Amino acid sequence: MLRKIMTLLSATILTVTGLTVPAAPAHADGCYTWGRTLSQGMTGEDVRQLQIRMSGYPGYGAVLGIDGDYGPATKAAVTRFQQAYGLPVDGIAGGQTFTKIYQLQDDDCTPVNFSYAELNTCNSTWSGGAVSSATARANALVSMWKLQAMRHALGDSSIRVTSGFRSVACNNAVGGASNSRHLHGDAVDLGAGPHSLCRLAQQARNHGFNGILGPGYPGHGDHTHVDHRSSRFWSASNCGI
Repeated sequence: MLRKIMTLLSATILTVTGLTVPAAPAHADGCYTWGRTLSQGMTGEDVRQLQIRMSGYPGYGAVLGIDGDYGPATKAAVTRFQQAYGLPVDGIAGGQTFTKIYQLQDDDCTPVNFSYAELNTCNSTWSGGAVSSATARANALVSMWKLQAMRHALGDSSIRVTSGFRSVACNNAVGGASNSRHLHGDAVDLGAGPHSLCRLAQQARNHGFNGILGPGYPGHGDHTHVDHRSSRFWSASNCGI
């Protein structure tokens, strides 16, 4: 995965004939560029793009809607993101917030520590699941940004992905449930690594996952499962969940 190379112009000051003037704002170089400061009450595709990147900061037990409407929940998520990265905290998405997002994403809009290939354990076309390939891929992108937030909260140490999107055929081959969220591209299985399975399950509660299954839940003794199901179901009794 190639990390974008960019000059953080918004964080520099140029000196011209003895006078200091602010440099031009930073821009994304291969993904998405925000052209205005965003705040509560605003709507649009740029808000929706912001919400995708903020989806891992909804607060304990919450899920951030990705609807293009900058409401109180989006403001709160931006505030948590700013706090997490030591930015000025105001709940408004402006230059410094966008610059940090640009630092955190690759040219295909995935976060720097996760990739589409990592979340697709079935086929490169994202086809054959319960939703269109475009929807499965979009769902996986949201999962990646939630995992990126979770990774940062865990000290920026790696999170090991063991399974992601599955077609019906792939799901049947591994004995997955017929209604598995993996068929929608919005489920991810995590293996133990730097963090125990219970630590992963516990931390996931803060990052927008309605579905969390881990040790103590049947069939989940060797992984922690997270997903975007419509209503909350958390079960990892060995982890106190």
